[in-house]
Amino acid sequence: MSQAGPGGGQASIASITDRVTPVSLGAPVSSVHFLRDNAVFVGAEESVAFVDKAGEIGRVATHGGGILCAVSDGKRVVSGGDDGKVVAVDAEGEVAVLATDAKRRWIDCVALHGDGAFAWSAGKTAFVRSGKGEEKSLEVPSTVGGLAFAPKGLRLAIAHYNGATLWFPNMTGTPESLTWAGSQLGVTFSPDNRFLVTAMHEPALHGWRLADSRHMRMSGYPGRVRSMAWSAGGKFLATSGADSVIAWPFASKDGPMGKEPAMLAPLPVRATVVACHPKQDILAAGYEDGTILMVRMEDGGELLVRRNGNPPVAALAWNADGSRLAFADEQGDAGLLAL
Repeated sequence: MSQAGPGGGQASIASITDRVTPVSLGAPVSSVHFLRDNAVFVGAEESVAFVDKAGEIGRVATHGGGILCAVSDGKRVVSGGDDGKVVAVDAEGEVAVLATDAKRRWIDCVALHGDGAFAWSAGKTAFVRSGKGEEKSLEVPSTVGGLAFAPKGLRLAIAHYNGATLWFPNMTGTPESLTWAGSQLGVTFSPDNRFLVTAMHEPALHGWRLADSRHMRMSGYPGRVRSMAWSAGGKFLATSGADSVIAWPFASKDGPMGKEPAMLAPLPVRATVVACHPKQDILAAGYEDGTILMVRMEDGGELLVRRNGNPPVAALAWNADGSRLAFADEQGDAGLLAL
């Protein structure tokens, strides 16, 4: 990978754009996930598109309206819609309705656990259904902004206004509250289970060290952070929201406390979405002008995957072994890169 300094034109970056298989989906995309050899592009409305290695497209209807959220564990893509349904689609394209809100409220957030459990939210209520089919719910102080399962144990983090709630659905007792003023819109546990980080409505992140609830202020962004991704092994948390990829260090016992983040792949426009390679210290970053870069985190070396002059990048994902990258912009122009 070659290096380009701040503002160094795209012509100075080594290009692998000729290795991308273009895919025209013809409709907006909100996220992309891999199920076996297929890239599954989640549309903004009603359906998902399965795209094979050759770029052939097959559509699967999943919702009777807008798709508001989606996650995947590599076995299924689970989505929530404004039709009040939580829907799963598997690698064979089989669709199953997992839950329907009794009041047909919008499903704002979904999360998946490794043992088959899943969570979803409608309004102020978070629901968990275990792998054995047992369902529990918890009401939090305000509308749920994000959900995430801890990497160990059945523990759910629920982001909301003025903080986050940590809930063990299988245990009695009061859930733990982590407070921080402002609206929290996304949430993630560090892979080692030691830290919790929320993305805020304002241009900042906020973190807590779970052992002692110590605060970690992660500010200085010019725009809201809409995308967060942990690097292989959880050493860094890469984020969008600035005119470079901001990567916060989490390898030490104090995480990013008292440390400056790395600033990778600077461009004159903001990063909109980030995705970390599952096995190596490499990330992919998409930008407002349609650029996609692959970045080596060790030294900032860059490869150009997609040139500028396109709509903002909306979705990025690696497959399980990191041999393929899928992307799409806000208008549905997509691509597959084989490495």
